[in-house]
Amino acid sequence: MALLPILHYPDPRLFKKAAKVERVDDTLRCLVADMAETMYAAPGIGLAATQVDVHRQVIVIDVSEDKSQLLTLINPEILQRGEAECISEEGCLSVPGIYEMVKRSHQIRARALNVHGESFELEAEGLLAVCVQHEIDHLHGKVFVDYLSILKRARIKHKLNKLAKLAASSA
Repeated sequence: MALLPILHYPDPRLFKKAAKVERVDDTLRCLVADMAETMYAAPGIGLAATQVDVHRQVIVIDVSEDKSQLLTLINPEILQRGEAECISEEGCLSVPGIYEMVKRSHQIRARALNVHGESFELEAEGLLAVCVQHEIDHLHGKVFVDYLSILKRARIKHKLNKLAKLAASSA
């Protein structure tokens, strides 16, 4: 297993749409293992392949307190969104240090493949539902800051560009 480099906003590769996975094989399972290791080390609760510059529809999530419930979603799709919405603070490994309030469905039903290529459905609410929606957005080339005002996005982009320049000059 290996730690993968995580792309940071506003890297244009974050806005590329991911392709469907055609075959679940050992190479893909290795990617899933590397993504999980990267997510846990970051630390985070979700990671989409797009964030590690692999443009395939693969997500890993673990919202458990003890990091013991890794969930892998391959070719995920949301089948149904509940009517109730929640506004919660979101952060993202690709937008480090930034946390903003985002409105999403409180409850969803999704379908995906697991690491064995078997189809399954998932009903989720609360944090897990928010996380699934957030990560699926990545696969569609969308970052959570896209839900914010143009002014907030511009401030975040400026701040992250400035931090990137500082990091590059001190390296």
